[in-house]
Amino acid sequence: MTRTSTAGAADTANAADTTVTAATAETGQGGSGTWRTRIRRAIRAFSRPEPWKRGPLLAATALLLGLLLLLHPRIPNRIGGIGSLVESLLPWLGLFVPVLLAAGLWRRSASAVVALLLPVAVWLNLFGGLLTDKSHSGGDLTVVSHNVGAENPDPSGTARDLAASGADLLALEEITPRARGAYEKELAKTYPHHTVQGTVGLWSKLPLSDTRPVDTQQDVGPLGDTKPADVKLASNRALRTTVATDQGPLAVYVAHLGSVRVMPRSGFWTESRDRNAQALAEAVAAERNERVVLLGDLNGTTDDRAFAGITSRLHSVQDAAGDGFGFSWPARFPVARIDQILVRGVQPASAWTLPATGSDHLPVAAGISW
Repeated sequence: MTRTSTAGAADTANAADTTVTAATAETGQGGSGTWRTRIRRAIRAFSRPEPWKRGPLLAATALLLGLLLLLHPRIPNRIGGIGSLVESLLPWLGLFVPVLLAAGLWRRSASAVVALLLPVAVWLNLFGGLLTDKSHSGGDLTVVSHNVGAENPDPSGTARDLAASGADLLALEEITPRARGAYEKELAKTYPHHTVQGTVGLWSKLPLSDTRPVDTQQDVGPLGDTKPADVKLASNRALRTTVATDQGPLAVYVAHLGSVRVMPRSGFWTESRDRNAQALAEAVAAERNERVVLLGDLNGTTDDRAFAGITSRLHSVQDAAGDGFGFSWPARFPVARIDQILVRGVQPASAWTLPATGSDHLPVAAGISW
């Protein structure tokens, strides 16, 4: 009787140990078994039909987001300029991905999570290259472009900040007659050569020649001139000049294209800007110099279809040699790069934005090499 009782007690203890071990492995408290248990549970959960049936609206939204990114050139512009508006804010559509992912995980929807692969893949294909620093040292020429702002309260301070940037070429847009003297006075010592054509100008450490205005057919916007009378701008908003460098002539364009507005009835109004962009594209297409630099406030991003005529002939230094998106407007919280430096026949070395001045735009800069 004693032996039998002892054996029975041992068997009971062994069975209890086995139960505890199994429970420990199942609850994930067994060290290396933790992640294996969780993986097995996840596989079992996703192999069931319920997670795939949950969140159909979330899955459809994720697919629509991917298609919007993929097919944005096909969005019509006839209805309130919606195509250009979407393309102006295209990188920000990626913010919907983590929102949809969180919602999919909360709903435990396998279909919604898998559907997000489409917008993620398309977004990375469009903008993934901007997430890395592509700049490198060197560069034969430093160029800066800045919309100094018609209502800039301190044009002299802005001029001093820009002169301290070390730029060889300095393009300014939105120069008012009232502020022109301040810019010319503050920049004269650093830049012995300059030209101002209407509201745009170029200051240079190198000689300039063959300077002329470029007709971009500027029209008045649908709301008229919204600026105060004492800062109304002259009509000419683009110029072309030749810079004499040690490596030969460099054609430089400085431009400020028409404004865009979001209007309650007509939507995203871009008529004036688009007409300016087309005229500027024609001028660049007729340029015979192999080396070209375009500096200016284009009032749009290079993703916007309105600039296809320009971007088919010139390429963005930010895309080729920048670090990040290089957003330049508005200065307090930049959401878009509408101030551009585009080149042809030269090699972008680096691209960056400068600290804010008294303008509502950030200055943009680039180093280029031969």
